[in-house]
Amino acid sequence: MFQDLAHEFDFVFIQGNRYEQIIDGFFNTLLITAGALVLGVVIGIVVASIRSSFDKNKESMKRRGGPGYYILGFLNIICKIYLTVIRGTPVVVQLMIAYFLIFVSAKDGTPVGIFAFGVNSGAYVAEIFRGGIMSIDNGQFEAGRSLGFNYFQTMRYIIIPQMIKAVLPTLCNEFIALLKETSVAGYVGVMDLTKAGNVIAGRTYSYFLPLLTVAAIYLVVVMILTSLVGRLERRLRSGD
Repeated sequence: MFQDLAHEFDFVFIQGNRYEQIIDGFFNTLLITAGALVLGVVIGIVVASIRSSFDKNKESMKRRGGPGYYILGFLNIICKIYLTVIRGTPVVVQLMIAYFLIFVSAKDGTPVGIFAFGVNSGAYVAEIFRGGIMSIDNGQFEAGRSLGFNYFQTMRYIIIPQMIKAVLPTLCNEFIALLKETSVAGYVGVMDLTKAGNVIAGRTYSYFLPLLTVAAIYLVVVMILTSLVGRLERRLRSGD
């Protein structure tokens, strides 16, 4: 049995250097995940700042009047629409819309994948950040004002650093979920890890080893990341 398995391994991966497709697919998966996470964090910070600012200041801004209340209210509505649409539709549909409708002339699906997964992740990261901002005691805002900071300076120097520390473990778990979500990138021709396994299986007519290998790689990476998140949570608790 071991000899049969070794022979199949040689046929599936070694012959034709097909193992290189697994390696390339794995690095493409990491590239898409990392790029989408950075984009998602940027979008998340912007959306969370707008929504939390409106929620915390709408009454005082309404009493003062002026265009600021209406501008922030309009931006808050845009953010709500964005969150509703992105969180209410499947990521694979968003990916195909980005590739076949928005970036029609795109020859490489990797940047499109980074954009689509980043926009999708941004909606979830925004709610993570908004929950973290809303959990900060209002006394922290008052302390910033007493130091002479305006609202945006208070957010930048006092609130956001505390918020990031509070939501960092949850943000890392979002990174793990994002890593697994990128397995559908093959729908737009990206040679990610899952697509590489499918291509090898289609060429060799052997589905056991390629798909098992892909699953094992995802499992090992997720286990490593989960372990790192656990260590991070323990360090944050000890730091408190």
